[in-house]
Amino acid sequence: MKTIRVRISAQEAEAKRISDLLADAFEDDGNPVTVYEATPDGSLWSAEVLLFDMEPSEAIAEVEARLGSEAFEAPFEAEELPDINWVEKSLEGLKPVQAGRFMVHGGHDRDKVPPGAIGLEIEAALAFGTGHHGTTAGCLEEIDRLLSLREYVSILDLGTGTGVLAIAAALKARQSVLATDIDPVATRTALENARLNGASHLVRGFTANGMQDRKFRHFGPFDLVIANILARPLMKMSKSIGEQMTQTATLVLSGLRIEDGPRILSAYRCQGFILDRRREKDGWLTLTLVRGRKLA
Repeated sequence: MKTIRVRISAQEAEAKRISDLLADAFEDDGNPVTVYEATPDGSLWSAEVLLFDMEPSEAIAEVEARLGSEAFEAPFEAEELPDINWVEKSLEGLKPVQAGRFMVHGGHDRDKVPPGAIGLEIEAALAFGTGHHGTTAGCLEEIDRLLSLREYVSILDLGTGTGVLAIAAALKARQSVLATDIDPVATRTALENARLNGASHLVRGFTANGMQDRKFRHFGPFDLVIANILARPLMKMSKSIGEQMTQTATLVLSGLRIEDGPRILSAYRCQGFILDRRREKDGWLTLTLVRGRKLA
């Protein structure tokens, strides 16, 4: 599958404005958007979006078409990225990560899991979630805390990626956890990682777009949902997520930038949730919301 990176460079304020426009136009379709300093002195910033299965010229045309009247004068660049497993590349040389009682590690670091820790062996895969990202680590810490406070009846990991959060919850609680993702590659990866970690009898999963799939009815309603996705999909799904949860439920949301917090809280307040805990890690936000009760 071809991966095309479209980059637009400008001064900081303009680059951030462009990044917001790109996120509005592309993130709901699963196209990653980022913005960063392109020069050491901060005089130039770049906003980028990744597009798939098209030529560079087609990618530029797609960006221009979607932005419409919000087009800008900053120059476009588009290039095809090498056919590399970028997750595997990013894991080269990374050390095990401790998050609460969990330690995420590769197969070569099994002997580094300390006594009393729950080891989560996650190898490089074409899915998000290795524990090295602030959102994943934040969720792992919150899973450890929540499952130490009380028992849950029905747990869902929505947007499971590598399955690391579902596996962590299953091993900590020693109970069944449902793992779903919009991407069939992620679903297969999660179930394979569950097998690798001796949790295949606890982690069940299927591929689903959002929470409208009828198969959710066989597993819910859920009293604990963990969703490490992106702000816009989480806002769009707030009603459907709320409908699939009990009236005394706990909801862990991540994949959020710090500035996403107020609008996420507003969307889920309409579903009866209130903020229980806010955690910032490496510039990313994890929110724990509750409905119908307070956590101990």
